[in-house]
Amino acid sequence: MAGKDYYEILGVQKNASDDELKKAYRKLAKKYHPDANPDNKKEAEAKFKEVNEAYETLSNPEKRRMYDQFGTADPQGFGGAGGPFGGRNGYYSYSSSGGFDGFGDFGDLGDIFSSFFGGGFGGRSSSKNNGPRQGADLKYNLDITFEESFLGTEKQILIVRNEICNTCHGEGAKPGTKKQTCSMCHGTGQIKQTQTTIFGQMQTVRPCTNCNGTGEIITDPCLECKGKGTVRKQVKVTVKIPAGIDENQTIVLRGEGEPGEKGALKGDLYITVHVKKHSIFTRKGQDVICEVPITFTQATLGADLEIPMVDGKKEIYRIPDGTQPGTKFTIRGKGFKNINNSSQGNFVFTVLVQVPKKLTKEQRDLMMELAKTMNEQPPIKKKGIFGI
Repeated sequence: MAGKDYYEILGVQKNASDDELKKAYRKLAKKYHPDANPDNKKEAEAKFKEVNEAYETLSNPEKRRMYDQFGTADPQGFGGAGGPFGGRNGYYSYSSSGGFDGFGDFGDLGDIFSSFFGGGFGGRSSSKNNGPRQGADLKYNLDITFEESFLGTEKQILIVRNEICNTCHGEGAKPGTKKQTCSMCHGTGQIKQTQTTIFGQMQTVRPCTNCNGTGEIITDPCLECKGKGTVRKQVKVTVKIPAGIDENQTIVLRGEGEPGEKGALKGDLYITVHVKKHSIFTRKGQDVICEVPITFTQATLGADLEIPMVDGKKEIYRIPDGTQPGTKFTIRGKGFKNINNSSQGNFVFTVLVQVPKKLTKEQRDLMMELAKTMNEQPPIKKKGIFGI
């Protein structure tokens, strides 16, 4: 899907609301579902998968923000599987969890299709609900310094999440015992009801209340996790911050979220970065901006200035004679790196000419002589009304 316009696929504007996205998705999903297109199933499958993936990205606030910012939600769009933003633990990387034959986390849409076509598309919805389910995603806000956003860094953060129980290994049952198949739903996790209406036979599906939709009953629960299969723990996670990351950008750590059910993949950890303000430097795009004070004589005669850089080093920069207050100078290639390519911004500084507030008599006389040689009228000290 890299490079495709998700908004165009769903037929909505870029500022579309969540309700508008959902309405557009429902309409297109009904139109292109393979079971609704038996004569053109292959093409419908491709279109349905495309619509499904577009909605999965735009309905997720984090994924939508990253898509709007970078134009893709595909890990390959950030350097490929072997690049700095690829792979399972890459930055800004996403995967499609729903797939063509499921509805992911789209709420009641599966039931809508089931009711619409009267039976759940050959049972796919039923198997999906009781099958492996990917773990939930987690969110974390991380504060870093201006220098850390410029240079990149590595942080260790503490998060609280569910971990697989070491005693029962996630089964929930006491070691030496087994789960029992639910007698009410016969292991499906769902109860089906068929009603006769004016439109014909309508089938509805609801989670089994006896097993809470799991299809299994634990008669002898694990003492450690109380039958849940997971325990709440505080864990330490290492986060690599790429050089050039900006305020409110998000790093995605694959597999660092909540554990999945029935052996499914873990969820992801979304880390939103917040950059602290600096006393000297500011950022504009990829450029570093700052103000450098200089003396009146340096501005007049020109000078070699020692400019402090964000990385702690210093650059010698020659300003010409006659430099005016507010003049901007640029040191190229000394700004922020682009996290997606090899480009780098510039260091832009503005000179502020400091005029001395007090002069000695000798300095004042010299300044007056200088003014005379430049045909300037020296300042005249005015007397008060009493001649003082």
